[in-house]
Amino acid sequence: MTLAVVRSIGTPRRLATAQEYEDFEQELVDQFLLAGVGAGMAEGSIADDRRAIFEYVRFLGRPVWTSGPEDADRFLADQRKVKRLAHSTVQSKAWTLAQFFDFLTARYQGDIHALTGHVLVQPIDESNRPAKSEYGTQRIPPAEAEVEQLFNGGRESLGSARKFLPAARDYMVASLWRRVGTRMTETLKLDIRDWRPDLGDFGKLHIRHGKGSRGRGGG
Repeated sequence: MTLAVVRSIGTPRRLATAQEYEDFEQELVDQFLLAGVGAGMAEGSIADDRRAIFEYVRFLGRPVWTSGPEDADRFLADQRKVKRLAHSTVQSKAWTLAQFFDFLTARYQGDIHALTGHVLVQPIDESNRPAKSEYGTQRIPPAEAEVEQLFNGGRESLGSARKFLPAARDYMVASLWRRVGTRMTETLKLDIRDWRPDLGDFGKLHIRHGKGSRGRGGG
């Protein structure tokens, strides 16, 4: 994915033609995506943001700066009820739009008003912003007794497993997630040498590829 160099939109003028309106809208999107590049976002994430924004623009059918909360209501309802997209997908698109309009408000609200006469508003507000992908569905963790029953049963079944080594591996991985809280990618990158039973009273596990290890050492 490549981004074109965009010209400055900091010089107020009045837009006159449909092409100027379209070009200005494209510049706003490009500036938002360029900011994402500067923030270190992955190319895939930037491409997803671009698709979400232009999908909303096409749904809106008019310049993006004229959008209001009622337009976002219709868009999100269409995503959920008509297109029947996954809750997490709709959530991601809503957050992208919220970030985009926060960006426009912070950097270009004055220019947008000077060029178009519109006062920019945030269409994703507290009333329509998805808080999480479950849309309010409460997640109740299992009781401690249920967790013990699960792991005791898994441990007892190892002796009769058709393939002992894969079963033992899976049990060990699940135990790490339960007791240490490692992420999936952190667990996959562990090596037998990362387990140090000679350190401390209970031994130590060296998580070399932990999420928080950027410049701060391993876990």
